[in-house]
Amino acid sequence: MKRLLLVAVLAIASFFVQAQKKSITLEDIWAKPTFRPKSFEGFRWMKDDNYYTSSGYTGDKYFYIVKHDVATGNAIDTLLKLAPIRSEGEDLMIEDYSFSPDEKKVLLTVGEEKIYRRSTRAYYFMFTLLTKNLELLAELPISYPTFSPDGNNIAFVKENNIYLRDLVRNKETQITTDGAINTIINGRTDWVYEEEFEFAPALFWSSDSKKIAFYRFDESKVKEYNMEIFSSLYPQDYRFKYPLAGEENSEVVIKVYNLDNSQTQTVDYKSDYFPRVKWTSDADVLSIVSLNRNQNNYAILNYNVQSKQIKTVYEEKNTTYVEVNDNLHYLSKGKGFLLTSEQDGFRHIYQYGNDGKLIKQITKGNWEVDAFLGIDEKTGTIYYTSTEESPMQRQLYKINVNGSSKSKISGEKGYHQPEMSPNHVYYVDNFSTANTPPVTTLYSSSGKKVKVLEDNKSLQEAMKGYNSSPIEFFQFTTESGTSLNAWIIKPIGFSASKKYPVLLTIYGGPGHQTVLDQWGWFNYFWYQMLADKGYIIVAVDGRGTGGRGAEFKKITQNKLGKYESEDVINTAKYLKKQTYVNGDKIGVFGWSFGGYLSSLAITLGADYFNAAIAVAPVISWRFYDTIYTERYLGLPKDNPDGYDLYSPLSHASKLRGNYLLIHGTADDNVHVQNSMAMQNALIKANKQFQCFYYPDKNHGIYGGNTRLHLYEQMTDFLDKHLLH
Repeated sequence: MKRLLLVAVLAIASFFVQAQKKSITLEDIWAKPTFRPKSFEGFRWMKDDNYYTSSGYTGDKYFYIVKHDVATGNAIDTLLKLAPIRSEGEDLMIEDYSFSPDEKKVLLTVGEEKIYRRSTRAYYFMFTLLTKNLELLAELPISYPTFSPDGNNIAFVKENNIYLRDLVRNKETQITTDGAINTIINGRTDWVYEEEFEFAPALFWSSDSKKIAFYRFDESKVKEYNMEIFSSLYPQDYRFKYPLAGEENSEVVIKVYNLDNSQTQTVDYKSDYFPRVKWTSDADVLSIVSLNRNQNNYAILNYNVQSKQIKTVYEEKNTTYVEVNDNLHYLSKGKGFLLTSEQDGFRHIYQYGNDGKLIKQITKGNWEVDAFLGIDEKTGTIYYTSTEESPMQRQLYKINVNGSSKSKISGEKGYHQPEMSPNHVYYVDNFSTANTPPVTTLYSSSGKKVKVLEDNKSLQEAMKGYNSSPIEFFQFTTESGTSLNAWIIKPIGFSASKKYPVLLTIYGGPGHQTVLDQWGWFNYFWYQMLADKGYIIVAVDGRGTGGRGAEFKKITQNKLGKYESEDVINTAKYLKKQTYVNGDKIGVFGWSFGGYLSSLAITLGADYFNAAIAVAPVISWRFYDTIYTERYLGLPKDNPDGYDLYSPLSHASKLRGNYLLIHGTADDNVHVQNSMAMQNALIKANKQFQCFYYPDKNHGIYGGNTRLHLYEQMTDFLDKHLLH
């Protein structure tokens, strides 16, 4: 009896504590800084591992850069304190900075303008620390100013051409002259390389500062996409080259400019793609990655700029595709190179000699190396993060280059994102879990804590004042016998005897994960707001997602949408069996690839889903770009069923539930054409639905009041069809 009384008292006390907390609002998430995490601003390692810098603004808008001692974390010198830069009567904010190699000059970024996902242009000012001289680098906005290793020159891109600024003689030289909008690009990537090979700057200095390797894109034969911009009296056409699946790509060549003789040579080698270029440890040898159009034949070529000879030092073929990443690293003194490969079914580190012969597979196991962080060649120690403890975590490890003496460095369970110092003496770790915001901490390379740079305690304290429910991880087995990782947020005051509506949040694209023990940023608080209203929120990583090896990831090859949609539907089936789930009130929300899957869920899975939100969805893979789409589906002419059988257009007539379709009209990535086509298919099938377009907004649909408006709209839709 006493025990029952105690339980009752505790339950009542818990109720009143909960009742005193506030409910999260969309204004808290998107209009106020209530849940905005802090970061350690402007962190940069200095070339001496014992020091780093940070940056920020004083109350009177002075921009400063401070030097810190790593051993103590204390500030020891203010390297720069600069008054606002005045231009045409207004103060210009400094947005970023970088040091010259000798750390005597600072390059300051002002007025940065985003072009696409990774590309930018801005004004750049050069500040000399000793003389306090401030100088504008170029009159027009430029892109990717890059110091030569000796610090005497800067190369940059302006209006599709490459320029060289001699800092010693104060002389500017134009290296290329044929650059033209939508025709020729020098020194930066075209749209599809930037988006799918994930880099934008395309010029690279040799270690002796005498040569610049660069990409030249000829877009002449690539068809244009026309994007209408509505912000002026007469809508303006914005046209850019975008190669749809099966269409022509840019013709790409690699060139090398020699500063000694002002001559440019072209690498005489043809390939469908050159996804990576970097200099080896030999200043005369350029490493070029070659990839065929189906992306299943990958080769590393070493090109000698003196002899103009090309040697293939590595080749990998696959029945699906060979992944491209930034883990290729050349060792000094001709000791060969390190790379990561999935050749044994999981991504691991390998060492090869310069003759192309395998020396050793360094890491092994049914887990994946996530990121190669570098090697200390003095000790032969390699640093990397991996999924060894769990596909949902990232932990930091070190291992000897001979494959021995592996040990884990990081401590807490969760998601670690370390950045090693130049000589691997220290690292700064950005760490979070699904329920705790990021913490930035300095460590020695042995894992000893030096100093917490940002703990986000203020955010953690703020969170305690609001209703919340923790993310809980679980696994379940689908009808196909596949075990899937998932997480759940239960409603505030959850009772297993009640039945709740469910929102399934999904992405599901190849190699990606949403079920991670990692901070979820602003959507985390939206899900908490929904849980406070009485929703269950679930996320799942189905077949095709990352962290579990090549077989799990590549099962979707040539049939995107089949297994992913089966797993989404199987998730709904699993949820319907739970006693606390209202099986008639299951919804799904997804963005981009997730919008594609939510569109399939509400059509192919109409028996299981009552509502779906699709934001910026791919509706037909025929409308998406060459590199991404053909990597997973091949060419349309070779695999028409792969493109059409699992397009939502083929299943529009099956829609029975409530469908909200949202798109930004200036989406350069997933074109609004997708949503237009889905509308036509639904109209043809006489299916009612809701749609909304955000004028002049890109794939991220943000800016000003946009995100607040978007999330109000989505919340109202869910409340109408799932909650009431």
